[in-house]
Amino acid sequence: MNTNLETKGTINTKVVANFLSLKLYLFFVPLFLLFIIVCFLYRQNALSVSQYIAVQKNSFYQINAAYSQFSTAIYNLTQIGDALIFLSLLSILLMHAPKLWEALLSASLVSAVFSNALKAVFSVPRPAASFDNTTFTIIGPTLTGHNSLPSGHAITFFTVLTVLLFAFMPKKTFSKIAWTIFIICIGLLLVFTRVGLGAHFPLDVIAGSCIGAISGLAGIVITRKYKIWSWIANKKFYPIFILLFLVCGSVIINKIIHENLIIFYLTLISLIVSLYQLTYAYIKR
Repeated sequence: MNTNLETKGTINTKVVANFLSLKLYLFFVPLFLLFIIVCFLYRQNALSVSQYIAVQKNSFYQINAAYSQFSTAIYNLTQIGDALIFLSLLSILLMHAPKLWEALLSASLVSAVFSNALKAVFSVPRPAASFDNTTFTIIGPTLTGHNSLPSGHAITFFTVLTVLLFAFMPKKTFSKIAWTIFIICIGLLLVFTRVGLGAHFPLDVIAGSCIGAISGLAGIVITRKYKIWSWIANKKFYPIFILLFLVCGSVIINKIIHENLIIFYLTLISLIVSLYQLTYAYIKR
């Protein structure tokens, strides 16, 4: 019996076809946006850390004031920028679109490297370490480290969203445009929650979004070229994910105990459904 889901299942077949049709020139879009950011900072004489912060002061306060009016909503939404939460929410797609998960795993590794390396290189202090904390809204923990640029949550948001964008890209031109705009709007809504919480400057999340897009594209290209994660589609390896999702579930339960956010309940439900599907399929294989 063939356990490779790449040859069966309309969802996974669509994902495979879409990944194969990905054009490498798409990398130039986020790279060009990063170039624009650098040019903007250069023209503003803001390539130093102090000027980088100063040039964004007004926009930071404006976005923080606007977003922080919806404190409960943005605090829930920003949790999706935690890779554990985002991937757990998508765990339900593991059986139906293993190729998607192959790309997600590769992309997540690439994004982790970018995030940790670039934060260390730039060493930009967080808003709470730069401004008087009484002058803006801080929701959740007060972050004061020197790791503001780029935003790790923004990288995660756009890493995953980029993979989803191309995995489920429609065929018709109008649908492609609508789908792309929808994903980008969702992404921008999510990344700017980091500014609303008082955790990042605007350019932190914009740069992070571009890096996330590059990571997502890289994950797709790696998956297309190499068969690192092809074993995911094989049912005999499902116990690995069953164990992994059980561990994730215990972490989510701990988060619920301490913060009791709606997003954590939704994540736990997704994991429970995924565990049921995987366990049933493994037993019946």
